[in-house]
Amino acid sequence: MTVQKPIVIGVTGGSASGKTSVSRAIFDHFSGHSLLLLEQDSYYKHSDLPFEKRRKINYDHPLAFDTPLLHQQLRELIAGHAVDKPVYDYANHNRSDQVVHVEPKDVIIVEGILILADEELRNLMDIKVYVDTDDDIRIIRRIRRDMKERGRDLDDIIGQYLRTVKPSYHQFIEPTKRYADIIVPEGGSNSVAIDLLVTKIKAILDARGLVD
Repeated sequence: MTVQKPIVIGVTGGSASGKTSVSRAIFDHFSGHSLLLLEQDSYYKHSDLPFEKRRKINYDHPLAFDTPLLHQQLRELIAGHAVDKPVYDYANHNRSDQVVHVEPKDVIIVEGILILADEELRNLMDIKVYVDTDDDIRIIRRIRRDMKERGRDLDDIIGQYLRTVKPSYHQFIEPTKRYADIIVPEGGSNSVAIDLLVTKIKAILDARGLVD
């Protein structure tokens, strides 16, 4: 029996654009189906630098990610093999010693700020989605998220945003919009765009005989 290649969906956009909300909306719609979410944030590189220097790393730069490991593990999942996904510690600004065992699924959502910047990753994707949200909205969301979920103070968040996040968005992330098959304004609140994505995914699942 021939094993069907899983559907790989890339969801990208700037920090706090709503790409995680879009990914989760798709994930929740197919709840109960064979599906997994692979976050690019898990693949930040390990650093031996002291904590204060790690805080100043540009985490929105392509070189901040262990992209070869993401390539390898995504290819393994596509081939039907389980992987041990790394875990990133946001409070410590470093990769932790833990891993998460991930089994292959019929639908793989790859989510992250720079997944379309890499040609090899793009070539593995069946659908490429760019979540397009205004800078002002993204910084407000980022402040709320980082203070509540990552224990960071306001000055640190704003300093990092002005120093690296905003410049890197316009240099590295926004230009990848041209590779997207679908552009979703305003993220998870765009129910029309999400419905279109769900319809397309269902069609591919059906064509590959992956529906129940």
